[in-house]
Amino acid sequence: MITARAAATFEPVGRSVAVARGFVRDTLQGWGLGEIVDDAVVLTSELVTNAVIHAGTSAEVICLREEDTVRVEVVDHYPERELPLHDAGQPHGNPDREGGRGLLLCAALASRWGVDYTAADKRVWFRLDLPERPVGTRAAGPALPDAALPVAAHRVHVAVIQVDRGGAVGSWNEDATELFGYTAEQVVGKPLTDLAAWPHTPGTGTGIAEALQLSRWEGSYGMRDTDGRTVAVYASHLRVRDSDGEPSTVCLLVRDHERAVLQSPPRGHGGDGDRQNGREGQTADPFEVFIGSPAPDDLDGLLQRTVERARDMLDGDAAYLLLATDDETELEVRASTGLPSARQRFARVPVEAGSGRYGSARMPSVHEDLTVVPGAVPLLEGTGMRSVVIVPLKVEGRLTGSLGVATESPGRYTNEEALRLQFAADRIALAVERARLTELERLRRGSLSFLVEASDLLAGTLDRNQTLALMAQMTVPTLASWCAVYTVAEPGSEPALSYVLHEDEERIDSLKALLGKVDPPDPVPAPGARLWTAPTDTAHGSALRTSLRSATLGVDDDPAPGSGLATAAAVGGETVVMPLVARNRVIGMLVLGKPTDERFRQEIIELAEDLSRRAALALDNARLYSERTAISQSLQRSLLPPGLPEVPGMEVEVIYRAAGEGNEVGGDFYDLFEIRDGGYGFAIGDVCGTGPEAAAVTGLARHALRLLAREGFAGPAVLERLNAAILDEGARSRFLTLLYGELWPQPDGGARLEVVCAGHPLPLRLRPDGTVEPAAEPQPLLGVMEDLELYEQHVVLEPGDVMLCVTDGVTERREGTRMLGDDGLADALSTCTGLTAGAVAARIMRTVEHFASVPLSDDMAILTMRAPG
Repeated sequence: MITARAAATFEPVGRSVAVARGFVRDTLQGWGLGEIVDDAVVLTSELVTNAVIHAGTSAEVICLREEDTVRVEVVDHYPERELPLHDAGQPHGNPDREGGRGLLLCAALASRWGVDYTAADKRVWFRLDLPERPVGTRAAGPALPDAALPVAAHRVHVAVIQVDRGGAVGSWNEDATELFGYTAEQVVGKPLTDLAAWPHTPGTGTGIAEALQLSRWEGSYGMRDTDGRTVAVYASHLRVRDSDGEPSTVCLLVRDHERAVLQSPPRGHGGDGDRQNGREGQTADPFEVFIGSPAPDDLDGLLQRTVERARDMLDGDAAYLLLATDDETELEVRASTGLPSARQRFARVPVEAGSGRYGSARMPSVHEDLTVVPGAVPLLEGTGMRSVVIVPLKVEGRLTGSLGVATESPGRYTNEEALRLQFAADRIALAVERARLTELERLRRGSLSFLVEASDLLAGTLDRNQTLALMAQMTVPTLASWCAVYTVAEPGSEPALSYVLHEDEERIDSLKALLGKVDPPDPVPAPGARLWTAPTDTAHGSALRTSLRSATLGVDDDPAPGSGLATAAAVGGETVVMPLVARNRVIGMLVLGKPTDERFRQEIIELAEDLSRRAALALDNARLYSERTAISQSLQRSLLPPGLPEVPGMEVEVIYRAAGEGNEVGGDFYDLFEIRDGGYGFAIGDVCGTGPEAAAVTGLARHALRLLAREGFAGPAVLERLNAAILDEGARSRFLTLLYGELWPQPDGGARLEVVCAGHPLPLRLRPDGTVEPAAEPQPLLGVMEDLELYEQHVVLEPGDVMLCVTDGVTERREGTRMLGDDGLADALSTCTGLTAGAVAARIMRTVEHFASVPLSDDMAILTMRAPG
């Protein structure tokens, strides 16, 4: 059952995402659901971004309060654009794909989520479960001395007004009569909007009627009394429903200077400060927090609202606000209105830059005509602004920022306007500083979390290409709009463009083509980020040629993806290069860029530098691993026979599996080679242990067998000399089980074999009638005793017979206490009558794999020979 509902619509502009976050935060906090606010705001931000930025339509955000959950819906009007869902077969998604991250957040944070399509819109929704709450105190303040208590009249009047769902007054208490002069009979049944003097601010569409529909609201406005005067009040609205389910709103109102009676939590300004400044009884300050204002910790929203109100207060054409950086040595552009803010956002200038360049940042200043003193305010150059007033933001005497209002007319502002703006700046300075410090703390925590996650991801792979992809995907769009990674193969070699990523996937190819036209940045090992203007200059040159061609030929110059204009817009902002230094050499460069006229924040640059150091080491580790893997695989391949020869009149098949990740050869080995005309040697063996040490003995045994057999030695002599060679290895020697034999195909079909089984699992012969029997007898293994007396055994394969030779990795396959064993192998072989040698080997391999669910833990070799029937 839905117990409360709130909805708002946002235009398809970037600012709407922040406003939508504030709407959801205010709504859920108003419902007293602070525990889920952060998760809801994160998910709303992602979904509204998809709607207003990617889908390009307005978005409606609907908050629904249910009994045990909260449901938030984001509706856009572009149902044709499908959601970028990840492939179900790839749980972590394609590393080259950027879309769909918001939906992964829904899956991670929400208890349930989904999407509903209609012919006109698309509705993405998520649910968050409400935590169980113990009964207790929601908030309490400390005990204060009497002198610290807020001052109020000896008789505080609290007007209690109840308004029905249509906005009409339903009840009016005696204190309301005392405050405003109206009796209950005069106002009951009339709309409250007739009495309320609601503040209006450009860009804010919420009025008293909308505020009365919210579940909870708190703030300042005015009420007209019987004399027509406006009484400034502080109000708390609570929406309730009676036993019949009929909703209404209860409004508690006090005089604005007595706000401490109702205010919770304190706003950080107003209250006593009004009385100390002699402003008791005046209407609300232009910078007062009211409906539609951002939350105190929403710094960007607070700054944007500040410059808008400053502009309106002085009837200016533009306004801007700069904040001091973390070390307070520079001022950074953080908000503006009426100016190309994207071009200057996060631009920095020193606090004391000399005469005419913010040199007066610590004191109010008025420029009556900027054309008389060119360059006095660099931010306003080329904007057409003539007159400007600038005041500092100070907290406890410390410069924290600067606020300016400008107009296109000269001589508009005087010291009187400077005093008014300074007074407003003093009112907002503390709230701005609190929000700035909160943002810095949040950035620090977010940076630590980001670096921890990045380190985990980079440490989780040793693949070079995947490392390059991770580097780019971690920076775009979190740190930059686009990213490129250059790699340097050897010291002194030319950097190569290895990976390119843009937040708009349609621009990746054009960006790659653009970077291919410019010389790569120099691989300078000096730490820190440096500016790189080549991509921006080249993009702007291409855009200029496109515009000239359009003007000359009269063709359409719309910035379609891939065009010069589109590329210039995509990479036209600030571009920085950070060296990737690992083990005292430059192995590449990480390039980050912004779209048209945007700049990087210093905190983002510092975070990117930290990331580049971690990424460089991960990339070099991947390089070293790739090199060593290639060397290891090359050496391992040399231990296996290059291929199986064709044996006339016989079918031969081999299946080989080495245990361990990345191993191609282990302690098991096999071989089949021609001894002389008409005769072939074959071997299958098992060196004690696995890994490189066992592989070394494998190489010794295989090459020694070939050499000795081709010298004409018989099987026992071959193995006795191999035994001596193994013992000569001393401490590096390992014992070896080996089945060696000579194969002589016969002209009338079948084959004759001379076999020596030195400690190895016995070969099995399968007859056409399904009979399975050992084809040799066991003899001592190699590498243990010096004097061995070995002998050959003669085996005749009749047409249709199969000889199966395996290593102990087959017979010792285990599942708990069960083992396949010799009997299990014989049973499996008995089912292979009539099959080819390859089919027999494949069936035995499937039997081994299906016998246990755990991966193979031992090397395994299977050799089958069959005399065709």
